[in-house]
Amino acid sequence: MERLEVWPDLSSGPASCGAGRALRSVHSEIVHFHSDRDVDLHLTVSAIRRFHDDLQESTAIRMVPGSGWVTVHLDCDTDVDLLMSLVSAALKAHQNRPSPAGGPAGNECNFRRVTVLPRG
Repeated sequence: MERLEVWPDLSSGPASCGAGRALRSVHSEIVHFHSDRDVDLHLTVSAIRRFHDDLQESTAIRMVPGSGWVTVHLDCDTDVDLLMSLVSAALKAHQNRPSPAGGPAGNECNFRRVTVLPRG
């Protein structure tokens, strides 16, 4: 989180789901840090569709069908690098879509909807 908090397009605060800390852009919440290792990223449904095959191959990524969020499990430096790249993609995806009127209805993160098992 410390590496992302210095990005000028992001500000920190409590996660709207009530668990952990969030980083948000002017458009939307982008990242929820639920623990030291489990992060939900608001990538958007269209970006997930675009990157689906690559995301599905990653052992660090968990997806929930129909969700605009992905869960990233941080086990190593490579996972952190992946998160940083995906945050950049998420910021771009949110700039290219209109903000929903009245708030982010239906944009709940994946907290408690994803089980992350340790890599073995």
